[in-house]
Amino acid sequence: MKETLPLIYQDEHLVAVHKPSGLLIHRSEIDRHETRFALQIVRDQIGRHVHAVHRLDKGTSGLLLFALSPEAASRLGRLFEEGGVDKRYLAVVRGWPEAAGQIDHPLSRRVDDYEQRTPAVNAPPQAALTRFRRLATVELPIEVERYPTSRYALVELDPVTGRRHQLRRHLKHLSHPIIGDATYGKGRHNRMFAEQFGSHRLLLACTMMRFAHPLDGRELTLACPLAEDFQSLLNRLPWQPPYPSAQ
Repeated sequence: MKETLPLIYQDEHLVAVHKPSGLLIHRSEIDRHETRFALQIVRDQIGRHVHAVHRLDKGTSGLLLFALSPEAASRLGRLFEEGGVDKRYLAVVRGWPEAAGQIDHPLSRRVDDYEQRTPAVNAPPQAALTRFRRLATVELPIEVERYPTSRYALVELDPVTGRRHQLRRHLKHLSHPIIGDATYGKGRHNRMFAEQFGSHRLLLACTMMRFAHPLDGRELTLACPLAEDFQSLLNRLPWQPPYPSAQ
């Protein structure tokens, strides 16, 4: 039986699916051993050629949008580039950030693994803005570093710009890295979540997108539930205030 992904939305021009953590969107020079790609799975699933219009890191789960024609891909690409797509993510981070705020921190240019070029050595950092809101906090009686307890927070993230690894890099800059992030996170906390909760993934998920349909202009709001492994982890933690078990 061929592999399929949960279908969130489809019309003649667009298709949105729920991408699991650990799945690449397309081939990567870094992950040459991988044989499964979201683009190919969706193409075979719906029997049509699909065009990737945005990216989710391999470890990030959630809403993944494809265009079904070059015209739709071009228009959607411009929407993403011009900030015309409102996006929401959920993440579990180390520590307790402020109740709400924004991270206005330029990021150096980084190319995708499949791009056949490198950024200019003297290229200036690109403007990058992320808004965040703390939804819940938890303090666990587990010593990870020099404190007898460990604090974590569930946050909602709104990336106003779309730089590569923006959310992961911005949360590191805020000193509240995302749990499960092997590149920008804290290894001790990642290992604790793996040992105590069996969580071996990046705790970051895209849960919503809102944008004007690229062909007919009507507003589309697409919502995606959390992956079962992510939701199960949230259900096991004593959040304050209690966080709902269903999205």
